[in-house]
Amino acid sequence: MPKDAYNLIRPAQRRSSVIFASPHSGREYHWSFLRRTVLDEHSIRTSEDAFVDRIYEAAPDLGAPLLLAGAPRAYIDLNRSADELDPALIHGVRGVAHNPRIASGLGVVPRVVAGGRAIYRGKLDLEEVQGRITRYWRPYHGMLQRLLDESHGEFGEAILIDCHSMPHEAMDGVVRSGARRPDVVLGDRFGASASAWVVDRIEAAFDGTGLVIARNAPFAGAYTAQHYGRPTRNQHVVQIEVDRALYMNEQLIRPNGNFTTFQKIMTTVVAQIVEMGARDQRLAAE
Repeated sequence: MPKDAYNLIRPAQRRSSVIFASPHSGREYHWSFLRRTVLDEHSIRTSEDAFVDRIYEAAPDLGAPLLLAGAPRAYIDLNRSADELDPALIHGVRGVAHNPRIASGLGVVPRVVAGGRAIYRGKLDLEEVQGRITRYWRPYHGMLQRLLDESHGEFGEAILIDCHSMPHEAMDGVVRSGARRPDVVLGDRFGASASAWVVDRIEAAFDGTGLVIARNAPFAGAYTAQHYGRPTRNQHVVQIEVDRALYMNEQLIRPNGNFTTFQKIMTTVVAQIVEMGARDQRLAAE
């Protein structure tokens, strides 16, 4: 089992209502898990948001907390509800109303990795799955809720940036002929998880980077955005999906030659997003 449910990096001084969280960048694959999977050590990582933690690593130095998953996505998916249990994978779970994530094998404990490749040869016991939820899912989300509460208490609002990456091929079916291919997709569940001014400010932070930005297609936000996004309560969640090809070799799962340059670009973007929730900015707006 992975050792830690999460890794929280706090700033020396909290200066913003913004929180950054990466639920899919965990990469501790314990030997006991690797022994059970039918996949090799490389294939099991294909659903991982590899190196996203490093892309956003400047956030604490800029004044915002950074919450990172300890367990890998193939072991437990922290961007799913705890009750998204897959009857095709877990003994004793009955079929429920159609859920496209569960149907595709991507419940809270995934049945498959990228490309629909099965992780296990057989089924898992419900007790084991509930153990994973207890040890990893609940502590991660407990800390996430605590960070949101802290933001509300100190700043009167909370802005959660849900940090993800997407395979380069994810945009193949959504790019119109002649249109520029998006590099980044901002998801706010079509306005349900964040106020327009928040998404506008985040998009503005990307202006001048040369990156092409899209909204909500094909990624509008999953459980984190749906559950925590409450703009009428000054609690906003925006999911950011970044094309992996911009900074990594997807086949080898290694940083590519552009990694350092892209990391610097993202540090500039992160700085502007943090500034959006800074106390002095809010006072000036008032």
